[in-house]
Amino acid sequence: MTIEPSPGLKGAGAILTIDLGAVATNYRLLREKAAPAECAAVVKADAYGLGMAEVAPALWTAGARRFFVAHLEEAIRLREILAQASIGVLNGLMPGCEDEYRRRGLIPVLNHLGGIEQWREAARAAGTPLSAYVHLDTGMNRLGLGPKETDRLAGSPDLLEGIEVAAWMSHLVSAEEPEASVNEAQRQRFIDALARLPKAKASLANSSGIFLGPGFHFDIARPGCALYGINPAPYGRNPMATTVRLDGHILQVRSIDRPSTVGYGATRQVAKGAKIATIAVGYADGYQRRLSDVGRVWLGDHPAPVVGRVSMDLMTVDVTGLPDSVAHAGATAEIMGPRRTPDEVAEEAGTIGYEILTSLGRRYARRYVGGSPSAEMREP
Repeated sequence: MTIEPSPGLKGAGAILTIDLGAVATNYRLLREKAAPAECAAVVKADAYGLGMAEVAPALWTAGARRFFVAHLEEAIRLREILAQASIGVLNGLMPGCEDEYRRRGLIPVLNHLGGIEQWREAARAAGTPLSAYVHLDTGMNRLGLGPKETDRLAGSPDLLEGIEVAAWMSHLVSAEEPEASVNEAQRQRFIDALARLPKAKASLANSSGIFLGPGFHFDIARPGCALYGINPAPYGRNPMATTVRLDGHILQVRSIDRPSTVGYGATRQVAKGAKIATIAVGYADGYQRRLSDVGRVWLGDHPAPVVGRVSMDLMTVDVTGLPDSVAHAGATAEIMGPRRTPDEVAEEAGTIGYEILTSLGRRYARRYVGGSPSAEMREP
């Protein structure tokens, strides 16, 4: 991905390039891996920070027809983007919003018996069956029907009167760890529950779950992070294509003429003769403060360590010994991309790639490539 000159790009502190073609490639790889199960697409959190308005149409063009988001507001926005898509709302049915779900053709994930009752009453009032996913908790202990609620539902299937179950679903706890015994335990709990419930499609595998093998695929896979380039199988080489590149502009290069410190708190000593480049990216842009003194960027083919504290709008890197051709005001540094993947940045920050992507700031000039001709640069 190359950065083409334009007034908007030149004036931005940083440029976030998002490769919609890579997102589509990742979807097709996951669909092939999950086959013959259907492969849905999770686009919650603004498509993991990449932009739902641009990413969702690219996924639709790649063949995705079933989508999931977390919140009702996300679902409403997605419906405006994709009129024909099947849209599931993972966080469930918000009280008093039944008509909104029904009117917009949104499918709630029912996470407890109270939600099932709400949706059943909505179907009765509408005089027509309504579709829903039903979430069975098999070990996460967050959302979903617990064992006692599942037993009650299995013993009283009339509780689902007026509800068409689009799929029974559950969520894996440790799918990225293939040797974890909890994976098989959850799969067996799910199978046992399905045997006692009315027949419908089933969905268990998230991104990492797809790589656990066919026994976890069931009828519908629900990848999220892997669509956006996060490694779903961190015990090996990342099979996913890189989808993002973040380039920050160097604002100034300073030569240190006496032993001194860099940044707030004077936490980093620098020697006489050092060269420090200041880049227009900070924690307000999603480059986390935890990366102070541990992060790394690339200037051309040269790595440069972050020195001193990352501040709100700026970061400083040590460019001592680097050629002026790459370390000068107006040049760009690769903060994230082929040489610094979101997973690598996350490891340095002590977090996960999901958090890095979903924290991407809104001040970047966003440039979309590899998609439809209508995908334009979005300036801050």
